[in-house]
Amino acid sequence: MRRFLILPVAVVVLPLLGACATNGGAPSVPAPMAETVPLPPVSADALRWRPGHWNWTGSGYAWTPGQYVPQSGAGTHWMPGHWSQSSGGQIWNPPRWVN
Repeated sequence: MRRFLILPVAVVVLPLLGACATNGGAPSVPAPMAETVPLPPVSADALRWRPGHWNWTGSGYAWTPGQYVPQSGAGTHWMPGHWSQSSGGQIWNPPRWVN
């Protein structure tokens, strides 16, 4: 009788364990939320739109809405946040401007 109970439990539990192993501990970044880009505010400085993005809080993702930022502080390309592998495990690379 025990043998017949072990098989259904194994069928349910083993795929769940396999899914945990393939993720590597880094949760997937959600898809960006749709945003309507407003007209830029009046400013003496040149402004650039920084899109909204998901940011890792240590326990989950929090949405940071888009906003205009000074162009002088921005790079040429927007890099979304992402997870990468390091010697110590998975690390979060926050979203940022890059040249």
